[in-house]
Amino acid sequence: MTTITITRLGHQGDGIADGPIFAARTLPGEVVSGRLEGRQLCDLKIETPAETRIKPPCPHYKSCGGCALQHASDAFVAGWKVDVVRQALAAQGITPTFRAIHTSPSRSRRRATLAARRTKKGVLVGFYARASDTITEIPGCILLSENLLAARAAIAALAEVGASRKGALAVTATTSEVGIDLSVQGGKPLDGPLQIALAAIAESHDLARLTWEDEVIVTRHAPVQRFGATVVTPPPGAFLQATPDGEAALLAAVKEATEGARRIIDLFAGCGTFALPLAAGAEVHAVEGSRAMTEALDYGWRHAHGLRRVTTEARDLFRNPVIAEDFSGFDAAVIDPPRAGAEAQATEIAAAKLPRIAYVSCNPVTFARDAKIFIQSGYVLNWVQVVDQFRWSAHVELAASFSLTHMAGQ
Repeated sequence: MTTITITRLGHQGDGIADGPIFAARTLPGEVVSGRLEGRQLCDLKIETPAETRIKPPCPHYKSCGGCALQHASDAFVAGWKVDVVRQALAAQGITPTFRAIHTSPSRSRRRATLAARRTKKGVLVGFYARASDTITEIPGCILLSENLLAARAAIAALAEVGASRKGALAVTATTSEVGIDLSVQGGKPLDGPLQIALAAIAESHDLARLTWEDEVIVTRHAPVQRFGATVVTPPPGAFLQATPDGEAALLAAVKEATEGARRIIDLFAGCGTFALPLAAGAEVHAVEGSRAMTEALDYGWRHAHGLRRVTTEARDLFRNPVIAEDFSGFDAAVIDPPRAGAEAQATEIAAAKLPRIAYVSCNPVTFARDAKIFIQSGYVLNWVQVVDQFRWSAHVELAASFSLTHMAGQ
């Protein structure tokens, strides 16, 4: 047996001791023992628990890999997530003002990818166990919304007819205003009999839409999402913020960061999460790599009332970023890139000297890199707002406000 003292948490939420040695679901200050396999401590026993350790509130936490930090108090997790962002920025020489973290409540996830596998005894539907292909059933999950949790029955029925014995389905389930939207990957090849069976399941479980390997089987009700006063039907599997509460917090931050702007460019705009609410007070040009998403955004805008002009552009912003000259006429930018950040696009925004920038990020490291580009070009990082809508996970999101030096404080 090996005994270690945990000194810190890594970015995946694992405890780390000198060596380094990694120990899952441990906390700083704890003394733990176990069997050492390489750099991983297995078969853990907590010898001396930290004061921040609590009893996990979910009955499935021990076996489910869907959450990583339920053994820690809410205050500890909140402080740790803010520190992750603080440390990423400090590595770039940046020390900003932090606002209080916003954390989404339990049972609020409206979108999740569940695994489903046929077995000799039936079907398993749930999340994978940590570092395993074993699926844990989650009937008492406290992460998912009630409607999302109820979708397990439909997913089980789909697995019975459409999953092979060799692999598991990956089912992205999303709640909408009119029902559950399911998008399935990893299933049997689609043929006539399977298509009929899938359509029957969608009918019997009152699904809004069912997509199988990127082919829409049936749309019984358009699975609309509401962005501000506008309703949009996203394409199957399209990006959506994980919780309505988290989306509202990010939108409030973006609105504040762009306050007073008359023309806004929204980069990595998705289906209009920010563009459409912002159009209540400003003209918006929304740029997104997926044409299906820009078409959904445009359709929503054209059928809305009371919004200012919204234009759309399908463009790969990694290969073809909007250049500095093309920002002429805009007085604010919103940018919400994927985890890779947007180094090339940030460089062009900085060169354009737009007065205001609202940056939404799901990766503190790439955000810090891009923030340094802005600051070196004369911008001030006014504040950072950490938003925790992936509760009990190691995932960290944030919104930030930048303005040109001569505008700081305005």
